[in-house]
Amino acid sequence: MAKSAKKKNSLISFGTAAQNRKARHDYAIKETLEAGLVLKGPEVKSLRHGRATLTEAYAAEREGELWLFNVYIPEYQGGVLSRFEPRAPRKLLVHKKEQNRLLGAISRQGMTLLPLDIHFNSRGMAKVTLGLGQGLKKADKRQAIADRDWQRDKARLLRNRNLD
Repeated sequence: MAKSAKKKNSLISFGTAAQNRKARHDYAIKETLEAGLVLKGPEVKSLRHGRATLTEAYAAEREGELWLFNVYIPEYQGGVLSRFEPRAPRKLLVHKKEQNRLLGAISRQGMTLLPLDIHFNSRGMAKVTLGLGQGLKKADKRQAIADRDWQRDKARLLRNRNLD
């Protein structure tokens, strides 16, 4: 009996759609927060294909609200007539109290609000994980790289020692 081959579905129903790996390297993340994201239908479809880019993205205030800037979500190529701007600002949905606290930290303490990832929750809603971060100096980055190398070497030495 021959089984019919099922086409593998590459859509993301819930899970991570995009990550900003560079953010944790360039910034010391002090706090994280999950926020909703206002998107149009084709933007959600494009996100479900996992093609978004967050490397140059940041969140800031515009007209008293939090917005996400410079996120690249490519146009959906599924024959949809409504087009959208790939790098358009997108509104973030957070509670007013959290918004005021974040905006205060950004203005007073010189911190930056960065998107760490975009994911879909169990209900299928698009969410963005925001990180309140402070920029790292070059020396801090070098120290982190040295620590990571030492941990790797230490694990290798211990593994080789146990094999002998």
